Amino acid sequence: MARAHVDEPGPAARLSDGSIARVVPSRFAGGWELDVDGTPQSHVDLDDPTHLHFEYVGRMAAVVDQVGMAGEAITAIHLGGGALTLPRYIAHTRPGSRQQVVELEQPIVDLVRAQLPLPRGAQIRVRIGDARDVASRLPAGLHGAADLIVSDVFAGAQTPAHLTTVEYYRVLAGLLAPDGVLLVNVADGAGLAFARRQVATVREVLPEVIVLAEVQTLKGRRFGNLVIAASAAPLPTAWLPRLMAAGPHPAKVAQGDEVTAFARGARPATDGDATDSPAPKASMFER
Repeated sequence: MARAHVDEPGPAARLSDGSIARVVPSRFAGGWELDVDGTPQSHVDLDDPTHLHFEYVGRMAAVVDQVGMAGEAITAIHLGGGALTLPRYIAHTRPGSRQQVVELEQPIVDLVRAQLPLPRGAQIRVRIGDARDVASRLPAGLHGAADLIVSDVFAGAQTPAHLTTVEYYRVLAGLLAPDGVLLVNVADGAGLAFARRQVATVREVLPEVIVLAEVQTLKGRRFGNLVIAASAAPLPTAWLPRLMAAGPHPAKVAQGDEVTAFARGARPATDGDATDSPAPKASMFER
């Protein structure tokens, strides 16, 4: 989820909840955006898959680049498909990677495939269904084999509660290789109560956690996206602070004691008490 820059009508599909998904040209970034009822979901540059216009996606990519050896193929699972921005990036930067994508809405998949076709040779399989349900039923060969899992699921502008809990993250942890990395996109605003609870929840399952975000967002002064990176093994973070500081909109990597302080007092979310992520103000997405 990120701010849109477009207002042109585009090819559309009606989703199961009645909302309308469109592929529209990105006026200032170039390329295309997938928009659902006014909430931009993805940006894609068909000519350059490494052009990641949404800043939080760029931060995710910075972590992806640290997984394993540079350029080597990986096994990745993406929960939340959108326009398949990060799977395209991985297919381009790590040829031969095996990727599984879980997307709830078949109409989105059909729209994206028709309007924003995948590059030839990309090993990207799309499965339709609820992210948690499908993740719990993935083939046995993927259990303990994923080098990377990305959880970036939004229903409109909010992440559903059942995709924010200890029980959900335990399912994902079971798919990770011993040194595999989980990336979670969290959207939150002033005070960051939801984000702090998400960090506490992920840490309940995977002990090694860092948080990446634009500085003012990380301070809780503006609504925005925070990326949680987590693993059972120490995370490869040596180059991340320099990469984040390079901008645009310089970001920060919270590590170690900073993460502990960030999550202090936050109670991990469970299936019994979780809530959807907070909704941003409608004005955030005004054209």
